[in-house]
Amino acid sequence: MRMLVYVLAVDAPVAMEARWRLYRLLGEPVRLRLLALASVEELAIGELAELLGESQPNVSRHLKPLRTARLLAVRKQGTRVFVRLAEGVAEDPVVADALVAGRRLCSEDGTFERIAEVVRARDEPARAFFATARGPRPSWPSELGAYLSALAPLVPYRRFAVDVGTGHGAMLSVVAPIFDRVLAVDREATQLEQAKERMTRYAYDNVELFQAELGDEGLVDRVSAYGGADAVFASRLLHHAPRPGRALRLLGELARPGGFVLVVDYAAHQDERLRAEADTWLGFGADELLAFATSAGLCEARVLPIPAARCGDGPDGHLDWQVLAARRPQP
Repeated sequence: MRMLVYVLAVDAPVAMEARWRLYRLLGEPVRLRLLALASVEELAIGELAELLGESQPNVSRHLKPLRTARLLAVRKQGTRVFVRLAEGVAEDPVVADALVAGRRLCSEDGTFERIAEVVRARDEPARAFFATARGPRPSWPSELGAYLSALAPLVPYRRFAVDVGTGHGAMLSVVAPIFDRVLAVDREATQLEQAKERMTRYAYDNVELFQAELGDEGLVDRVSAYGGADAVFASRLLHHAPRPGRALRLLGELARPGGFVLVVDYAAHQDERLRAEADTWLGFGADELLAFATSAGLCEARVLPIPAARCGDGPDGHLDWQVLAARRPQP
């Protein structure tokens, strides 16, 4: 039996002799709904199965011809596979019509309304993990704060910084000696208690603790009172975020015009053991981080690698890390 291959060219109409194949491919309601869901959110196969009330094997069976036709793009994260609508395919009139039909079906049966709930479920392991107090973490050299204080005059804009997802306050040991004022933000009271211990131990009197979710109006108002941050730090936060692109956009909104956003996170890896640390994503490729920065409206973005040899001896110390540095544009 000859295998049928469907190919869409964004810059040219689909060949007329292939149109009937495309119509037949998109004549199945489950595929129409899959296409519609993938057009509004990148979703894992398991999440798609939950939304559609189908088994994962059945969803995979319907996804395969859509992928073969290059209507869907796929991204692997360890053992998980995420699906989104391929770039530019909605410009084809047949696909556009199929999306209209699929979105109508998803609206009528309430599937669209459940997307937010499914995405929020990605966050539950991280919430449970960080709501539990953990043992003390390894500390840096006791004189580190003094060395950083000596470097502070070399930093031109150091009036105010925000450390989002401060956790037990490790980043404060770097940021507090350099910046005049620091807002340390975390959504979990348990984590802020540990950060408070670090503040007391090292006399970080210039640090204010603030309990909030990223994007909370109260957090935005507090940062706005300073006119925005000269620098917004987020250390190993993005791989816990249900929507990392959205998280980066919210981080950018905390910076003043011209201010920096500095994100420390893992390079892409395949170590599924990190799921036990409530990791939603197994790191990111540099190109993914740059794409997130572009979508977030940030400028001058660059990604700097950090070899594993510099990343300590914690459960993630064997991974390569990286820094995304970008600016909020000037008006």
